[in-house]
Amino acid sequence: MLNNVTYNFDENVNRVGTNCAKYDGLDRYFGYEDLQPMWVADMDFKTPKCINDAIIQAAQNSLYGYSIDSDDVYESIVHWQKTRHNWELNNEDIFMANGVVPSYSACIEAYSEVGDEVIVQTPVYPPLFKAVTANNRKVVVNELKNDNGYYTMDLEDLKSKITPKTKILCLCSPHNPVGRVWSKQELIELAKICIEHNILIISDEIHSDLTFKEFTPLASISDDIAQITLTLNSAGKTFNIAGLNTSYAISKNHEILEKFKKEARKREIHSVNFFGYVATKAAYTHGATYVDELKIYLQKNIKFTLNFLKENAPNISCFNPEATYLLWLNFENTNLSHNEIKTKLLTQAKLALNDGVSFGSNGNKYFRLNVATNEKALKIGLEKLAITFK
Repeated sequence: MLNNVTYNFDENVNRVGTNCAKYDGLDRYFGYEDLQPMWVADMDFKTPKCINDAIIQAAQNSLYGYSIDSDDVYESIVHWQKTRHNWELNNEDIFMANGVVPSYSACIEAYSEVGDEVIVQTPVYPPLFKAVTANNRKVVVNELKNDNGYYTMDLEDLKSKITPKTKILCLCSPHNPVGRVWSKQELIELAKICIEHNILIISDEIHSDLTFKEFTPLASISDDIAQITLTLNSAGKTFNIAGLNTSYAISKNHEILEKFKKEARKREIHSVNFFGYVATKAAYTHGATYVDELKIYLQKNIKFTLNFLKENAPNISCFNPEATYLLWLNFENTNLSHNEIKTKLLTQAKLALNDGVSFGSNGNKYFRLNVATNEKALKIGLEKLAITFK
């Protein structure tokens, strides 16, 4: 445990038998039960006490009926975005919904027609392209450029692929899985292209609080950029409350926001979990210290992982992420095929990592590792990885 801190991230929390996907879904997702789960993007750390206390207080009536939003929830979001990211918002710029992924899917239908094109920048979080095809739109892949593990946007490739049917660009910011925090200049250059071609940007900023360098919300840069942007966010990743299925959409362009609201109501994704409102307000009102200490612990785990791999498994490489607790591991130097790597992970290392191919075609021979666990468990997992690929 770190000295002079409030939260004990070294605590071993037994999650088996709690119906959590990460542990109890191993056989369903991987075909094996005896794996160490280091995959899906949630953390093995307890949700902070301020959120638990708020939920327990809300449960005192023993009634969990339909809930409605309230000004204090919106005000907590406004306050958080201002104090953490210097983004000035008003209550009316925000709309609550029950999840970033359902909201993203709603955006595809709200802002495009069947057969239209949606740009995604791979490798990327799989729902960002799966929702496009599920809504009968065409995925246009703009692969990120990989310079020895450091990824940048390929804007020339992007411009070459835009057609009159290109309506939406999906931005993952910070980027999952490559761990980039896009610079303000990178975002400006991207937005300039989208403004020129009348392309709406859906900016998934769910990892924005777990950044290790300055993060710039896309829509905060300028009024022009704000007018073509809808931002999706949630307290879910930051405070480990993803299971409460609570998120929010933001846009300064109220015509864009109204289209989203209409589609959200059509899909019935605007009625938020009873405890979701409570948890979001508590997180954004009282959770700053937790986030500050969490980021220190995550950085420690990331540094330990990178040093461990360098010393014990030098044929596995990884860029030092600028955000998130997710590491994009490159197994190319093992000289194994993707399927051979996957088989060894499951049958020899007994580790459950996210398959890089699911993030796009340029995820071949890559796997995503989640280091948001206690130091002891992390060390055990890395030792198994090193022994298997020595």
